[in-house]
Amino acid sequence: MATFYRTPWKTHPSNEGSHSSGGPRRSHGGGGGRRFGGPAKFTRPSFSGGNRRGGGGGSRGRGGRGGNPGANIDVNKFINKAAPVAEVAPYVPTHTFATLNLNERIQRNLADKGYVNPTPIQDQAITAVLEGKDIVGLANTGTGKTGAFLIPLIHRVIENPGLRVLVMAPTRELAVQINDEFRAFARTLSLSATLAVGGAGIGPQMTALRRHPSFVIGTPGRLKDLMERRALNVNDFHAVVLDEADRMLDMGFIEDMRFIMSKMPADRHTLFFSATLSREIERLIGEFLKDPVRVSVKTRDTAATIDQDVIRVAHGNKFETLVDLLKNPEFSKVLVFGRTKYGVERLAKDLAHRGIKAEAIHGNKTHGNRLKALDLFKRDHVQVLVATDVAARGLDISGVSHVINYDLPNTYEDYVHRIGRTGRAGKVGKALTFI
Repeated sequence: MATFYRTPWKTHPSNEGSHSSGGPRRSHGGGGGRRFGGPAKFTRPSFSGGNRRGGGGGSRGRGGRGGNPGANIDVNKFINKAAPVAEVAPYVPTHTFATLNLNERIQRNLADKGYVNPTPIQDQAITAVLEGKDIVGLANTGTGKTGAFLIPLIHRVIENPGLRVLVMAPTRELAVQINDEFRAFARTLSLSATLAVGGAGIGPQMTALRRHPSFVIGTPGRLKDLMERRALNVNDFHAVVLDEADRMLDMGFIEDMRFIMSKMPADRHTLFFSATLSREIERLIGEFLKDPVRVSVKTRDTAATIDQDVIRVAHGNKFETLVDLLKNPEFSKVLVFGRTKYGVERLAKDLAHRGIKAEAIHGNKTHGNRLKALDLFKRDHVQVLVATDVAARGLDISGVSHVINYDLPNTYEDYVHRIGRTGRAGKVGKALTFI
């Protein structure tokens, strides 16, 4: 078994045996502090307030699940030494962007962005999308699948001016990111896109839809709302992308997805992307797609470039352990995951009170405030972004040095997507899980 992550200046040998006996108990922060036995490696005086929540883990927030988060996950799955980057053989693409049959203006935009070789998912999917084939794409997070569907669909809209594209994503953040990527790929092309997400005013979105944009990018709940208000007629769209379909299923959007798809043309072009392939996902593929081409570049659950380890925390010392870690200069850009909206907000404020620049994103924040917090983190104006699992999927933030699971994830799949925010683009990242 791998050695647990530890920082020598935080270990107190005189307290090695504290709280080592007895059954599972909660540490400060509720559900995230469940212990799996063995001596505590970090000990600090109890955080003042006793029952005060640091990560808000124990309570059941809106939309949350009951029970013990992480109770059925083998702790050994949180431990894995990153492979040296030099050992990862480079992918040799079949195409370059210059040799793909893409519109010349798209080619120029790609060249301006420095794109030369497609990623594996792009290399294998773009040609099939250009041919109008339905696609099932299975890929690890951070593999460039947004480009795998946007680039060929933008080409198809240029070649077929009447074609309209609907893109569904599970979270506001992912929808915003797709919209940003669209603007970069479609620069100078006179194509328009409307972002339709909750948390933002619906009036401006309804006004924008009256201009009949070529692309509508949104979350299922808001798209359905716009349809019911007769502001969006999806029968006008002959291409649809279901991005992070497994997450939409997990978040309870299945009936919204079915409602929207049932109103679309039967002869539509459907692109379906997922990080996992469960029985439920296979059922959706059977419902929504016709003779799809399957593209899989998924090689393992977690990237080889992520160094994973656990920190065993003594009861009541969770917050102090986090503060000590964040004072280390190595922890330069850190994404911290908590379980509940209340806990995440409180944790960010507590960190700020200790002199650590932190922001929070969660479902109770307005769309504008979430974008502001993300922007501050992306531009390194804050060191720490504290988030619920709403941020675990799709966010592309460069240079995240560490992901810390302050509260345990509900499932191993959630864990995979959380830690996928680091170790991207061939860089080594670190993921630590508090136990």
